[in-house]
Amino acid sequence: MAKTGATGLTRIIKAGGYSWLGFKAAYRHEAAFRQELWLCIVLAPIALYLGETLMDKAILICSLLFILIVELINSAIEAVVDRIGDEVHELSGRAKDMGSTAVFIAITMAVIIWIGVLY
Repeated sequence: MAKTGATGLTRIIKAGGYSWLGFKAAYRHEAAFRQELWLCIVLAPIALYLGETLMDKAILICSLLFILIVELINSAIEAVVDRIGDEVHELSGRAKDMGSTAVFIAITMAVIIWIGVLY
């Protein structure tokens, strides 16, 4: 989007709108994001039930949200790389592979956190 020059509350409202557009685009175009989002929707209530303290519950839910954050960044990287061109290029492949690795690490972190908090 072009810079609008908006400030204050108007800027915050516009930023919220852009965030919503990004969320809708990720849901519509990214199967991995949809799967991870639904996993979070299922696991968040379980986290609220199984977490013994407020901090346990927060850590469990934040670990799930972290997966979504990293997936959104990975999807953004992939979209930019795909926008540049379809030809195979070492740097494009490296960027996509690194984004995928980041998602894998985020999922691994969440699993470790869930195991640690629940056991």
